[in-house]
Amino acid sequence: MFKRFVDLQWKAFFRSSSFGKSLAIKILMIFFTLYLLATLVGVGVGLYYILREVFPDQNPMWMLSRYLVYWVLVELLFRYFMQKIPVMDVKPLLSMPIKKSSIAHYILGRSTVSWYNILALFLFVPYGIVLVYHGYPILNVSLWIVSVFAIVICINHVNFIVNKSDKALYVIGGIIAILYGLDHFGVLPVKDFFGPIFHGLYQYPLTVLVPITLAIIAYWVNFLFLRNKLFLDASLKTKTKEAKTSELAWTKRFGDMGTFLQLDLKMIWRNKRTKAQVFISLLFVFYGLIFYLQDIYANMAPMFAFLGIFMTGIFLTNFGQFIPAWDSSYYGMMMSQNIPLRKYLESKASLISVSVVVMFLLTIPYVYFGWDKLAINFGSALYNLGVNIPVILYFGSYNKKRIDLEKSPIGNMQGTSATQFLIIIPVLGLPILIFTAFYYLISVEAAVVALSLLGIIGFAMKNKLLNMITEQYRRKKYGMIAGFKEKNN
Repeated sequence: MFKRFVDLQWKAFFRSSSFGKSLAIKILMIFFTLYLLATLVGVGVGLYYILREVFPDQNPMWMLSRYLVYWVLVELLFRYFMQKIPVMDVKPLLSMPIKKSSIAHYILGRSTVSWYNILALFLFVPYGIVLVYHGYPILNVSLWIVSVFAIVICINHVNFIVNKSDKALYVIGGIIAILYGLDHFGVLPVKDFFGPIFHGLYQYPLTVLVPITLAIIAYWVNFLFLRNKLFLDASLKTKTKEAKTSELAWTKRFGDMGTFLQLDLKMIWRNKRTKAQVFISLLFVFYGLIFYLQDIYANMAPMFAFLGIFMTGIFLTNFGQFIPAWDSSYYGMMMSQNIPLRKYLESKASLISVSVVVMFLLTIPYVYFGWDKLAINFGSALYNLGVNIPVILYFGSYNKKRIDLEKSPIGNMQGTSATQFLIIIPVLGLPILIFTAFYYLISVEAAVVALSLLGIIGFAMKNKLLNMITEQYRRKKYGMIAGFKEKNN
């Protein structure tokens, strides 16, 4: 029966009406996938030598074991956002004479051999091969890799349980923050506590039975849950939430624009793909540490301009480039009503503006590395507010691909077209080019002033620019509505 399910899934993939239409994107994704796998293999091979160089007096295997507890938690957090639980695919099977136990085994078995689990093998298997090459016992290394894969499978099935609750997100994130804080400030030696546990999986080969047993238990718990819930009208249906959240009454003070702000805020909070954009944006605040801490970038001011535009405008880019595709499921309905399109676009601009201001405020601590870093970030934020927001909204009028917010964020190319690739040039490339020209011709101060003035000019022309963009959306309205109706594009 499992073979039959796999055959049906294979046919569904190739017979999909969107297969031919998005073939180019699929080919592009294949190249990205190969690049990712090659990167993981490279990291796996180099990990031994990196640990040997960073900790010359320590065993690389021991040092890796000390950090594996964070890997487990981060992996679980990553899967919460990215891994889609295969629920919708089994609904047609529930009305057929097929045993529920077979369907449950199919769901869990399919997730066991999923892409997420295979990624770990491309990292740890090359690392294990390097260990064997350097004289580590092949039996210990082999069973250690089996143990790691069993942990990955266990994480996979635990995600099935915690993925249904937003509280789990806060708990996992809180545990990561608390453990790291306690360890970093020397309150509790977290790595010293968990290090021997994970190192024991290598040192004592028989301990491989522990993670295997945990994986089997996690699998069986999920199997019992799924088998008892496999009904068309039961909890395995599409996840819905009762409207118990705040009504966001404060948005009413914005008049007609407040209604659209409510829709956007609720959409962001209730859907994984949009919620992921918020968390990703917040995480990228730390992106500057990669460059500010490296002496090689100390005299590369254009690189700091890239950081300023990127960090203060990360949400602008990630969220803004898919406007109005986020609303594609009800965009046609909105356009058939007497809705002021100008207010709709203005609400989007206001939401993105708030994100730029917030991201700039979060980058203020980088003043520790010099006042010039703060000035560059400030000029970049002004440029994002005055120039990049109108640009991102204008390019949104060319979005005609539907986005299904219920689908997993990772590897999800819905809504992606040539527009998303072209938009990088004016949003990211142009300000860096302007900054670089003024920096080398005059000074860094002149470059910051140039970005700031362009942003201020954009502010001054805000109403005129929004009017032009509104007319552009009116001209493209019917094309966008037709594109958003195609569910398999």
